[in-house]
Amino acid sequence: MSRDVKVNESPNHFIVLDAIGRGMKTADKISKVTQLDQSEVELILNDLAVQRLVVRMEKKGFFRSKTEFVINETGQSLLDSKKHELEQKANDLQQAYGNGNTAQLQSLMQADRAWIPMMLFSGLMNVMFFASMMSFMGMAMSPQESSMAGDAGSASDSTDAGSDTAGQEDAGATDSGGDSSGGGFEGGGFDSSGGSGMDFGGDFNF
Repeated sequence: MSRDVKVNESPNHFIVLDAIGRGMKTADKISKVTQLDQSEVELILNDLAVQRLVVRMEKKGFFRSKTEFVINETGQSLLDSKKHELEQKANDLQQAYGNGNTAQLQSLMQADRAWIPMMLFSGLMNVMFFASMMSFMGMAMSPQESSMAGDAGSASDSTDAGSDTAGQEDAGATDSGGDSSGGGFEGGGFDSSGGSGMDFGGDFNF
């Protein structure tokens, strides 16, 4: 059963969702590329599946089956909207830094710091810029920020490799996986201007 989590307010849920969108389909691969603990990743994957943002597929192998996850249209729409929102926040930080406005930087960081790891992971914020900004403000990186900053380049490489592998693994997945668009869930009515006004109806808990 899904925990009582508001996905739209959880940076780690979006980090996992972004990893799935970039070709990481299993909990162990997602854990490796995101640097999140695998047990946390598995809980997040369950949340995303219950709230119909990803499709869970069981793939049978010669010795054992494995569970894979694919982002659907609704999940992709939510992810794109959040990325658009965070891109603006990253631009605001960069503008304040460029103007040497320490007070504004501190205010923005206080409001949005929880989302910095997601900005770094998704490439919305340049790692060198972030390091310079933190040095400018005399602030230390959190463990997760440091991990994301250190693995930003390798995450991109792993994603490319994962996408190639995914193409090979999915050769026969069409029959077992069904329609990865999530059935009748359409993203067309999604308001891409931001996440706060979304209304998916049903039992979605955002």
